[in-house]
Amino acid sequence: MTSCGACLGRMMVALTAAMLSTSVSSSRWGEEGVEYGQLGTSITLPCDRANGSSPVEWRFNGSADLPQRSSTRLGSLILLQANLSAVGNYSCYDDRGRLLSSRFLRLGYPPGKPSVLCHTSNYENFSCYWTSTLETFLPTRYITTYKNTHHPTSPCLQDPARPNMCSVIKPKIWSSYRMNITEENPLGSSFQLLVVMMHTIVKPDPPEALVVQPVPFFPRRLQVRWDCPVTWHKESHFELKFRVQYCSVLHASWSVVETVNLSYVITDAYAGAEHVVQVSARDFLDSGSWSDWTAEARATPWSSSTKETSDKTTTVELEDPGEGPSKVPHTEPFDPSDALEKVAILASMGTFAFIILSVALIITVLVWIRVRKKGKDQAKNRDFISVVHLKALPRTQIL
Repeated sequence: MTSCGACLGRMMVALTAAMLSTSVSSSRWGEEGVEYGQLGTSITLPCDRANGSSPVEWRFNGSADLPQRSSTRLGSLILLQANLSAVGNYSCYDDRGRLLSSRFLRLGYPPGKPSVLCHTSNYENFSCYWTSTLETFLPTRYITTYKNTHHPTSPCLQDPARPNMCSVIKPKIWSSYRMNITEENPLGSSFQLLVVMMHTIVKPDPPEALVVQPVPFFPRRLQVRWDCPVTWHKESHFELKFRVQYCSVLHASWSVVETVNLSYVITDAYAGAEHVVQVSARDFLDSGSWSDWTAEARATPWSSSTKETSDKTTTVELEDPGEGPSKVPHTEPFDPSDALEKVAILASMGTFAFIILSVALIITVLVWIRVRKKGKDQAKNRDFISVVHLKALPRTQIL
């Protein structure tokens, strides 16, 4: 009777320890001899082939010094509130020193909900990228699927060379896709659902082959050229528009303009100052978002002072040093922009004067015609009155 009570007591202790502890076999993860447990919980490690009534000896990484807050019950080792210092190899031996079992314990956390972002650089396919929101310290894998009204649940294709990414090939542009990204590790799984529509996630790659050059004889102009990104198919029915931002290195404010062309001429550059230029692209119908900016390209507008300075330097070098300072008078470099502005002002003034003179001439001619016509009318009236007056007089007076 006493032996039955003792057995029942041992069974209750073992059951209580099992309820308060966690451990996971490694067979599902292909790591033989490895067990997993959750940090901060109690872990139970059974000693295989051990007789519950026979004493066993546990060793941690080959040493009899076990982690703190550990105990043995019925041959099993119990680690209370295990932390990362308890990670390692555990082995148990019988009273003769024979090895009964050995296993490696890894500790971590169940996965958190992954953070997912989907985008496409064209309308051929789209990709989803994810990051783990929790450091689990355990091996992790991802199950990625999608479905829409036209397709049942299908796998979102993962590329081993590009981890944390999957792709949907040849999607329907105007369809919505329900993405399911599930993060899984030996302690559990967590998933993130995301509804994706192609026209809302399109983000082209940055334009390529950006070149900025000065425009000869125009000290305030820069010619900017670029190409479409190679990932955006030129034969596509979807066109791109572009955004050009530029600024002088002397000023912190950016100027931004939009164009549908593959080139743009900056007409308000600062003469003689280096400029920084970048370009980005977007779907012509404003779907999705702008691409990232290209790398910076730099250029300085054309200046005539460069050639003049070179000529002056050559002249000074040819002079005899003993003759004293050069007699060449100092002149300011000619700025064609000033001449162009003066010509424009003179042309405007000439045009305005011509218009004024033309209007004055027209008014003068109209007044002259009116006055002349009025004079003729008055002369006719005087002749008519004279004739009437003569007819009214007696013939004797007329004679």
